[in-house]
Amino acid sequence: MGLQCGIVGLPNVGKSTLFNALSNAKAEAANFPFCTIDPNVGVISVPDERLDILEELVNPNKLVPTIIEFVDIAGLVEGASKGEGLGNKFLGNIREVDAIVHVVRCFEDDNITHVSGRVNPVADKDIIDTELQLKDLDSVEKKIQKTEKIARTGDANAKKEMAILNQYKTVLEDGKNARTLKLSKEEKEPVRDLMLLTDKPVIYVTNVEESAAVSGNEWVEKFKEYVKEEEAEVIVVSAAIESQIAEFDEAEEKAMFLEEYGLTESGLNKLIRASYSILDLITYFTAGKQEVRAWTIKKGWKAPQAAGVIHTDFEKGFIKAEVIKLEDYQKYKTEQACKEAGKMSIEGKEYVVKDGDIMHFRFNV
Repeated sequence: MGLQCGIVGLPNVGKSTLFNALSNAKAEAANFPFCTIDPNVGVISVPDERLDILEELVNPNKLVPTIIEFVDIAGLVEGASKGEGLGNKFLGNIREVDAIVHVVRCFEDDNITHVSGRVNPVADKDIIDTELQLKDLDSVEKKIQKTEKIARTGDANAKKEMAILNQYKTVLEDGKNARTLKLSKEEKEPVRDLMLLTDKPVIYVTNVEESAAVSGNEWVEKFKEYVKEEEAEVIVVSAAIESQIAEFDEAEEKAMFLEEYGLTESGLNKLIRASYSILDLITYFTAGKQEVRAWTIKKGWKAPQAAGVIHTDFEKGFIKAEVIKLEDYQKYKTEQACKEAGKMSIEGKEYVVKDGDIMHFRFNV
Protein backbone atom coordinates (compact mmCIF):
# COMPACT_ATOMS: atom_id res chain seq x y z
CA MET A 1 0.00 0.00 0.00
CA GLY A 2 1.24 3.48 -0.81
CA LEU A 3 1.95 5.80 2.10
CA GLN A 4 2.11 9.54 1.54
CA CYS A 5 2.87 12.22 4.12
CA GLY A 6 2.50 15.93 3.35
CA ILE A 7 5.08 18.29 4.85
CA VAL A 8 3.42 21.58 5.77
CA GLY A 9 4.30 24.72 7.68
CA LEU A 10 4.59 28.47 7.39
CA PRO A 11 7.21 29.85 4.97
CA ASN A 12 10.83 29.70 6.19
CA VAL A 13 10.32 27.20 9.01
CA GLY A 14 12.67 24.69 7.33
CA LYS A 15 10.19 22.58 5.35
CA SER A 16 12.10 22.45 2.09
CA THR A 17 15.44 22.05 3.86
CA LEU A 18 14.03 19.04 5.70
CA PHE A 19 12.46 17.67 2.51
CA ASN A 20 15.74 17.99 0.59
CA ALA A 21 17.53 16.14 3.37
CA LEU A 22 14.96 13.34 3.35
CA SER A 23 14.89 12.63 -0.37
CA ASN A 24 16.75 12.78 -3.62
CA ALA A 25 14.16 15.17 -5.08
CA LYS A 26 15.64 18.63 -4.58
CA ALA A 27 13.21 21.43 -3.80
CA GLU A 28 14.55 24.93 -4.20
CA ALA A 29 15.34 26.37 -0.76
CA ALA A 30 15.49 30.15 -0.45
CA ASN A 31 14.95 32.90 2.08
CA PHE A 32 11.57 34.08 0.82
CA PRO A 33 7.97 32.78 0.96
CA PHE A 34 6.49 30.53 -1.75
CA CYS A 35 9.84 29.25 -2.88
CA THR A 36 8.16 25.86 -3.30
CA ILE A 37 5.14 26.40 -5.54
CA ASP A 38 4.30 22.94 -6.87
CA PRO A 39 4.34 20.02 -4.48
CA ASN A 40 7.62 18.10 -4.76
CA VAL A 41 7.39 14.36 -4.11
CA GLY A 42 10.29 12.45 -2.60
CA VAL A 43 10.19 8.65 -2.59
CA ILE A 44 12.16 7.34 0.36
CA SER A 45 13.15 3.75 1.13
CA VAL A 46 12.25 2.73 4.67
CA PRO A 47 15.36 1.53 6.53
CA ASP A 48 14.72 -1.83 8.22
CA GLU A 49 17.49 -3.95 9.71
CA ARG A 50 15.27 -7.04 9.35
CA LEU A 51 15.68 -6.76 5.58
CA ASP A 52 19.45 -6.91 6.04
CA ILE A 53 19.09 -10.05 8.16
CA LEU A 54 16.95 -11.74 5.51
CA GLU A 55 19.31 -10.67 2.73
CA GLU A 56 22.18 -12.39 4.51
CA LEU A 57 20.14 -15.56 5.07
CA VAL A 58 18.48 -15.83 1.65
CA ASN A 59 21.05 -14.14 -0.62
CA PRO A 60 18.38 -12.96 -3.08
CA ASN A 61 18.92 -11.44 -6.51
CA LYS A 62 17.14 -8.30 -5.37
CA LEU A 63 16.30 -6.54 -2.09
CA VAL A 64 13.18 -4.35 -2.15
CA PRO A 65 12.40 -2.13 0.85
CA THR A 66 9.00 -0.59 1.40
CA ILE A 67 8.69 3.13 0.68
CA ILE A 68 7.16 6.34 1.99
CA GLU A 69 6.40 9.35 -0.17
CA PHE A 70 6.97 12.75 1.37
CA VAL A 71 5.29 15.67 -0.36
CA ASP A 72 6.71 19.15 0.17
CA ILE A 73 3.64 21.37 0.00
CA ALA A 74 3.92 25.12 -0.63
CA GLY A 75 4.15 27.37 2.43
CA LEU A 76 0.86 28.51 3.90
CA VAL A 77 -0.02 32.03 5.00
CA GLU A 78 -2.86 33.54 6.97
CA GLY A 79 -5.94 33.82 4.77
CA ALA A 80 -5.22 30.71 2.66
CA SER A 81 -8.73 29.38 3.30
CA LYS A 82 -10.00 32.46 1.44
CA GLY A 83 -7.48 32.12 -1.37
CA GLU A 84 -4.62 34.25 0.04
CA GLY A 85 -1.12 33.25 -1.04
CA LEU A 86 -1.32 29.89 -2.76
CA GLY A 87 -4.58 29.25 -0.92
CA ASN A 88 -6.77 26.60 -2.47
CA LYS A 89 -3.87 24.99 -4.32
CA PHE A 90 -2.09 24.32 -1.03
CA LEU A 91 -5.22 23.03 0.69
CA GLY A 92 -6.05 20.78 -2.25
CA ASN A 93 -2.60 19.15 -2.04
CA ILE A 94 -3.14 18.29 1.64
CA ARG A 95 -6.39 16.46 0.91
CA GLU A 96 -4.49 13.75 -0.96
CA VAL A 97 -2.05 12.70 1.79
CA ASP A 98 -2.46 10.03 4.49
CA ALA A 99 -0.86 12.07 7.26
CA ILE A 100 0.36 15.61 7.83
CA VAL A 101 3.93 16.36 8.88
CA HIS A 102 3.64 19.84 10.38
CA VAL A 103 7.04 21.56 10.70
CA VAL A 104 7.29 24.35 13.28
CA ARG A 105 10.27 26.62 13.74
CA CYS A 106 11.99 26.30 17.11
CA PHE A 107 15.26 28.09 16.37
CA GLU A 108 16.51 31.66 16.28
CA ASP A 109 18.40 32.85 13.20
CA ASP A 110 18.59 36.50 12.20
CA ASN A 111 19.64 35.46 8.69
CA ILE A 112 16.39 33.59 8.03
CA THR A 113 13.36 35.86 7.93
CA HIS A 114 10.27 34.60 9.75
CA VAL A 115 7.08 35.42 7.88
CA SER A 116 5.59 36.95 11.06
CA GLY A 117 8.79 38.60 12.23
CA ARG A 118 9.19 36.44 15.37
CA VAL A 119 9.77 32.85 16.48
CA ASN A 120 6.68 31.40 18.12
CA PRO A 121 5.88 27.78 17.18
CA VAL A 122 2.58 27.80 19.10
CA ALA A 123 1.33 30.83 17.18
CA ASP A 124 2.59 29.32 13.90
CA LYS A 125 0.63 26.13 14.56
CA ASP A 126 -2.51 28.11 15.33
CA ILE A 127 -2.28 30.04 12.05
CA ILE A 128 -2.19 26.85 10.01
CA ASP A 129 -4.81 25.10 12.16
CA THR A 130 -7.18 28.05 11.75
CA GLU A 131 -6.85 28.01 7.96
CA LEU A 132 -7.44 24.26 7.79
CA GLN A 133 -10.39 24.50 10.18
CA LEU A 134 -11.99 27.28 8.13
CA LYS A 135 -11.65 25.22 4.97
CA ASP A 136 -13.16 22.17 6.71
CA LEU A 137 -16.00 24.27 8.11
CA ASP A 138 -16.80 25.49 4.60
CA SER A 139 -16.91 21.89 3.35
CA VAL A 140 -19.13 20.75 6.23
CA GLU A 141 -21.54 23.67 5.83
CA LYS A 142 -21.94 22.99 2.12
CA LYS A 143 -22.79 19.36 2.80
CA ILE A 144 -25.22 20.40 5.56
CA GLN A 145 -27.11 22.52 3.03
CA LYS A 146 -27.51 19.54 0.69
CA THR A 147 -28.33 17.01 3.42
CA GLU A 148 -30.79 19.31 5.17
CA LYS A 149 -33.08 19.37 2.10
CA ILE A 150 -33.24 15.56 2.11
CA ALA A 151 -33.75 15.39 5.89
CA ARG A 152 -36.81 17.65 5.59
CA THR A 153 -38.53 14.95 3.53
CA GLY A 154 -38.33 12.68 6.57
CA ASP A 155 -35.42 10.58 5.30
CA ALA A 156 -34.04 8.75 8.40
CA ASN A 157 -30.48 8.37 7.07
CA ALA A 158 -30.30 12.05 6.17
CA LYS A 159 -31.41 12.96 9.71
CA LYS A 160 -28.62 10.80 11.17
CA GLU A 161 -26.11 12.43 8.83
CA MET A 162 -27.31 15.87 9.87
CA ALA A 163 -26.67 15.04 13.53
CA ILE A 164 -23.07 14.02 12.76
CA LEU A 165 -22.44 16.96 10.44
CA ASN A 166 -23.67 19.39 13.08
CA GLN A 167 -21.26 17.88 15.61
CA TYR A 168 -18.39 18.58 13.22
CA LYS A 169 -19.69 22.08 12.59
CA THR A 170 -19.73 22.84 16.32
CA VAL A 171 -16.21 21.53 16.87
CA LEU A 172 -14.80 23.51 13.95
CA GLU A 173 -16.63 26.69 14.96
CA ASP A 174 -15.05 26.30 18.42
CA GLY A 175 -11.61 26.49 16.80
CA LYS A 176 -10.83 22.80 17.29
CA ASN A 177 -9.60 20.25 14.80
CA ALA A 178 -12.01 17.62 13.44
CA ARG A 179 -9.79 14.83 14.80
CA THR A 180 -10.71 15.90 18.35
CA LEU A 181 -14.25 14.59 17.76
CA LYS A 182 -14.13 11.00 19.00
CA LEU A 183 -16.45 9.04 16.74
CA SER A 184 -16.45 5.50 15.38
CA LYS A 185 -15.56 4.72 11.77
CA GLU A 186 -19.25 4.17 11.03
CA GLU A 187 -20.25 7.48 12.64
CA LYS A 188 -17.66 9.30 10.52
CA GLU A 189 -19.11 7.96 7.26
CA PRO A 190 -21.11 11.17 6.48
CA VAL A 191 -17.86 13.18 6.24
CA ARG A 192 -15.62 10.55 4.64
CA ASP A 193 -16.08 12.01 1.16
CA LEU A 194 -15.11 15.48 2.42
CA MET A 195 -11.55 14.30 3.25
CA LEU A 196 -11.43 16.81 6.10
CA LEU A 197 -7.99 18.35 6.49
CA THR A 198 -8.04 18.55 10.29
CA ASP A 199 -9.21 14.94 10.61
CA LYS A 200 -5.92 13.60 9.23
CA PRO A 201 -3.30 12.21 11.63
CA VAL A 202 -0.56 14.74 12.36
CA ILE A 203 3.11 14.54 13.29
CA TYR A 204 4.72 17.73 14.60
CA VAL A 205 8.37 18.21 13.69
CA THR A 206 10.03 20.79 15.90
CA ASN A 207 12.93 22.10 13.82
CA VAL A 208 15.75 23.14 16.16
CA GLU A 209 19.28 24.45 15.91
CA GLU A 210 22.12 21.89 15.82
CA SER A 211 22.99 22.28 19.51
CA ALA A 212 19.43 21.35 20.53
CA ALA A 213 19.09 18.26 18.35
CA VAL A 214 19.32 15.80 21.26
CA SER A 215 17.12 17.29 23.96
CA GLY A 216 15.33 20.18 22.29
CA ASN A 217 15.01 23.67 23.76
CA GLU A 218 12.52 25.93 25.55
CA TRP A 219 10.49 26.43 22.36
CA VAL A 220 10.10 22.66 22.03
CA GLU A 221 9.01 22.25 25.65
CA LYS A 222 6.39 24.99 25.34
CA PHE A 223 5.11 23.45 22.13
CA LYS A 224 4.89 19.93 23.60
CA GLU A 225 2.91 21.29 26.52
CA TYR A 226 0.54 23.09 24.14
CA VAL A 227 -0.27 20.00 22.05
CA LYS A 228 -0.19 17.33 24.79
CA GLU A 229 -3.96 16.77 24.61
CA GLU A 230 -3.83 16.05 20.88
CA GLU A 231 -3.34 12.54 19.54
CA ALA A 232 -0.19 13.56 17.74
CA GLU A 233 3.46 12.59 17.56
CA VAL A 234 6.02 15.30 18.38
CA ILE A 235 9.63 14.76 17.31
CA VAL A 236 12.73 16.93 17.57
CA VAL A 237 14.77 17.31 14.38
CA SER A 238 17.51 19.62 13.23
CA ALA A 239 16.99 20.12 9.50
CA ALA A 240 20.51 21.58 9.33
CA ILE A 241 21.99 18.30 10.65
CA GLU A 242 19.77 16.24 8.35
CA SER A 243 21.10 18.24 5.40
CA GLN A 244 24.64 17.28 6.34
CA ILE A 245 23.76 13.62 6.90
CA ALA A 246 22.29 13.50 3.41
CA GLU A 247 25.73 14.27 1.97
CA PHE A 248 27.17 10.97 3.25
CA ASP A 249 26.84 7.83 1.14
CA GLU A 250 28.04 5.21 3.61
CA ALA A 251 26.05 4.12 6.68
CA GLU A 252 29.24 4.06 8.76
CA GLU A 253 29.96 7.69 7.91
CA LYS A 254 26.43 8.71 8.86
CA ALA A 255 26.69 6.84 12.17
CA MET A 256 29.99 8.55 13.02
CA PHE A 257 28.54 11.96 12.16
CA LEU A 258 25.46 11.35 14.33
CA GLU A 259 27.69 10.24 17.20
CA GLU A 260 29.51 13.57 17.09
CA TYR A 261 26.20 15.26 17.94
CA GLY A 262 25.25 12.66 20.54
CA LEU A 263 22.49 11.26 18.33
CA THR A 264 21.66 7.56 17.97
CA GLU A 265 19.50 7.90 14.85
CA SER A 266 18.66 10.36 12.12
CA GLY A 267 15.62 12.58 12.00
CA LEU A 268 14.48 10.55 8.97
CA ASN A 269 14.30 7.39 11.07
CA LYS A 270 12.38 9.25 13.78
CA LEU A 271 9.93 10.57 11.22
CA ILE A 272 9.38 7.19 9.57
CA ARG A 273 8.82 5.51 12.94
CA ALA A 274 6.37 8.23 13.95
CA SER A 275 4.55 7.85 10.60
CA TYR A 276 4.12 4.12 11.09
CA SER A 277 2.99 4.61 14.68
CA ILE A 278 0.36 7.27 14.04
CA LEU A 279 -1.05 5.44 10.99
CA ASP A 280 -1.04 2.01 12.73
CA LEU A 281 1.19 0.42 10.11
CA ILE A 282 3.32 -2.71 10.28
CA THR A 283 5.63 -4.55 7.90
CA TYR A 284 5.67 -8.15 6.72
CA PHE A 285 8.16 -9.79 4.38
CA THR A 286 8.29 -12.16 1.43
CA ALA A 287 11.59 -13.99 0.97
CA GLY A 288 12.86 -16.00 -1.98
CA LYS A 289 15.86 -16.30 -4.27
CA GLN A 290 14.39 -13.83 -6.75
CA GLU A 291 13.82 -11.13 -4.15
CA VAL A 292 13.38 -10.31 -0.50
CA ARG A 293 10.74 -7.62 -0.15
CA ALA A 294 9.08 -5.59 2.63
CA TRP A 295 5.35 -4.84 2.48
CA THR A 296 3.47 -2.19 4.47
CA ILE A 297 -0.02 -2.98 5.78
CA LYS A 298 -2.41 -1.74 8.46
CA LYS A 299 -2.10 -3.29 11.91
CA GLY A 300 -4.92 -5.81 12.39
CA TRP A 301 -5.19 -6.82 8.74
CA LYS A 302 -5.90 -10.48 8.08
CA ALA A 303 -3.87 -12.68 5.74
CA PRO A 304 -6.06 -12.22 2.61
CA GLN A 305 -5.91 -8.40 2.95
CA ALA A 306 -2.13 -8.56 3.36
CA ALA A 307 -1.88 -10.79 0.28
CA GLY A 308 -3.94 -8.25 -1.68
CA VAL A 309 -1.15 -5.70 -1.30
CA ILE A 310 0.99 -7.88 -3.55
CA HIS A 311 -1.79 -8.45 -6.10
CA THR A 312 -5.58 -8.35 -5.97
CA ASP A 313 -5.67 -11.93 -7.31
CA PHE A 314 -3.83 -13.07 -4.17
CA GLU A 315 -6.70 -11.77 -2.04
CA LYS A 316 -9.51 -12.98 -4.31
CA GLY A 317 -8.16 -16.51 -4.61
CA PHE A 318 -6.56 -16.79 -1.16
CA ILE A 319 -6.20 -20.37 0.06
CA LYS A 320 -3.67 -20.22 2.87
CA ALA A 321 -0.53 -18.49 4.12
CA GLU A 322 2.71 -20.12 5.18
CA VAL A 323 4.18 -18.05 8.02
CA ILE A 324 7.65 -18.08 9.60
CA LYS A 325 8.73 -15.81 12.45
CA LEU A 326 11.99 -13.91 11.85
CA GLU A 327 13.65 -15.26 15.01
CA ASP A 328 12.97 -18.82 13.80
CA TYR A 329 14.37 -18.03 10.36
CA GLN A 330 17.51 -16.66 12.03
CA LYS A 331 17.84 -19.78 14.17
CA TYR A 332 17.23 -22.41 11.49
CA LYS A 333 18.74 -20.45 8.57
CA THR A 334 16.50 -21.75 5.75
CA GLU A 335 12.80 -22.05 4.96
CA GLN A 336 13.11 -25.83 4.64
CA ALA A 337 14.84 -26.15 8.02
CA CYS A 338 12.09 -24.06 9.63
CA LYS A 339 9.47 -26.34 8.08
CA GLU A 340 11.24 -29.50 9.30
CA ALA A 341 11.50 -28.03 12.80
CA GLY A 342 7.76 -27.31 12.85
CA LYS A 343 8.34 -23.55 12.78
CA MET A 344 6.32 -22.87 9.62
CA SER A 345 2.65 -22.39 10.46
CA ILE A 346 -0.19 -22.82 7.96
CA GLU A 347 -2.71 -20.02 8.46
CA GLY A 348 -6.18 -19.40 7.02
CA LYS A 349 -8.35 -16.41 6.22
CA GLU A 350 -8.76 -15.33 9.86
CA TYR A 351 -5.06 -15.08 10.63
CA VAL A 352 -4.06 -11.58 11.79
CA VAL A 353 -0.66 -10.70 10.33
CA LYS A 354 2.03 -9.73 12.84
CA ASP A 355 4.82 -7.21 12.37
CA GLY A 356 7.87 -9.00 11.00
CA ASP A 357 6.06 -12.09 9.69
CA ILE A 358 7.72 -13.81 6.73
CA MET A 359 4.89 -15.00 4.49
CA HIS A 360 4.24 -17.11 1.43
CA PHE A 361 0.72 -17.12 0.01
CA ARG A 362 -1.11 -19.92 -1.75
CA PHE A 363 -3.95 -18.81 -4.01
CA ASN A 364 -6.08 -19.93 -6.92
CA VAL A 365 -8.06 -17.76 -9.36
